[in-house]
Amino acid sequence: LSKDYAQQRAAQMDLERNNANVRPGDPYPFQDGENPFGELLERWAGGGEVVTDPEGSSEMDEFLDDFYQGTTSIQAADESGWVVSITPSGGWIPAVIAGRTGIGMSQRAQSFVVNEVDGPFNVVQPGKRPRATLTPGMALKDGRPYLSFAVQGGDAQDQNLVQFFLNMVEFDMNVQQAVEAANINSMQMRGSFGEHATSPGRLLVQNATPPWVQAELESMGYDLMFSERTSGPINAIYFDWANGSFWGGSSNHGDDYGVVWQ
Repeated sequence: LSKDYAQQRAAQMDLERNNANVRPGDPYPFQDGENPFGELLERWAGGGEVVTDPEGSSEMDEFLDDFYQGTTSIQAADESGWVVSITPSGGWIPAVIAGRTGIGMSQRAQSFVVNEVDGPFNVVQPGKRPRATLTPGMALKDGRPYLSFAVQGGDAQDQNLVQFFLNMVEFDMNVQQAVEAANINSMQMRGSFGEHATSPGRLLVQNATPPWVQAELESMGYDLMFSERTSGPINAIYFDWANGSFWGGSSNHGDDYGVVWQ
């Protein structure tokens, strides 16, 4: 996206108070185009059913345990320079088998919407693929692999991976520290699953978040939920070209492992 567009959106942020009614942006004028859904944007009034998510640490942890089991992430690299980052997902229970083919049908169709007001680019149509939450990542530096990383966790994936990336490049964590670090998840955006719910101002934060941080967030208008873990299992490989080595990291948030072969 345009850097000018990014600057425009950044200028609209209130660093002192959460805006529960923030509107989508319009990047089209910055790319010499016209938004085909400008009318919808003009009369946009939010969307999605506002719901109350599971309350309390134990109930939230139980919900997340079930939720994170629907996806896996795989990071692999070899000495020849091949790097793979994938996030297989979509066949979780209840799964449906297509007739007698043995082919499992994905559950991703639930991510479609039927009303263009709820997301005009994602309205269900013949031959169309639904918007997916899967975001395996790879970062290059000086034309060479720098990081390969992914996480499971539905709509939290982009949030978790951005925070992991910043932990590495801005806060000088090593790859294992970065995958284990506590992070924050916002429920402000439309959900991809079920009823596409939204909970403006709702944040999931780690149980050990200091009281003064909790108080500051609440004073900014946030409604806090707490959990022992605040992301799905993050897996990553850091490429240390200076020393000719790979550093693997797997968080302590699930059944994740690192395997080395020679």
